[in-house]
Amino acid sequence: MLQVGQNIPDSLAPDQFGKERRLYGLLGAKGGVIYFYPKDNTPGCTLEAQDFQAHGGDFQAMGYAIVGISKDSVPSHEKFCAKYQLGFTLLSDQDGRLCEGFGVWQEKKNYGKTYMGIVRATFVVDAHGLIQQVYPKVKTKGHAEQVLQDLRRRTTE
Repeated sequence: MLQVGQNIPDSLAPDQFGKERRLYGLLGAKGGVIYFYPKDNTPGCTLEAQDFQAHGGDFQAMGYAIVGISKDSVPSHEKFCAKYQLGFTLLSDQDGRLCEGFGVWQEKKNYGKTYMGIVRATFVVDAHGLIQQVYPKVKTKGHAEQVLQDLRRRTTE
C-alpha cells in the first residue's frame, strides 16, 4: 500500500458518466481525499459514500475534492450516484490499475475463505498528488468525519 510521502499514480479511468478522467485532474485546489471501497450498493460502502456526501461541502470549502474508486462498472457507478445523490466523482477501475497502483488489491479472508479484493482505504493527497495521510483498513462509521477533523487540525497547525 502506498505510504505518506509517495506520489499517487496518475492513471486514467472512466467516471460514473463514462468520461475518461486523469486522477490528478480531479484534485481540488489543496488536494483530494481518494477512497477505495469494495462494491457499490453494499451496506458499508453505501454508508461511507453517504458520509462523504454529507461532508462534501466542508471538504470542498477546504479545497479538497472527494474521489471514490472501486472495480464496479460505469453503469453501476452511475446508478449508485443517482440513487444516493452523490455529488462527487466515482472512478471505475475495472482493469484494477488504480487498485494495484495504490496497493489496495490484497488478499482478504472472510468466514475462513481467502480471496483477492479491495481493502477499504483512504488517501489524503496534496494538490500535486503527494500523499499526506493514509487510512488503511477503514471502518466506515464516522470515517469521513475523522478525515475532515484531521484535515482541519492539519490546516491550523
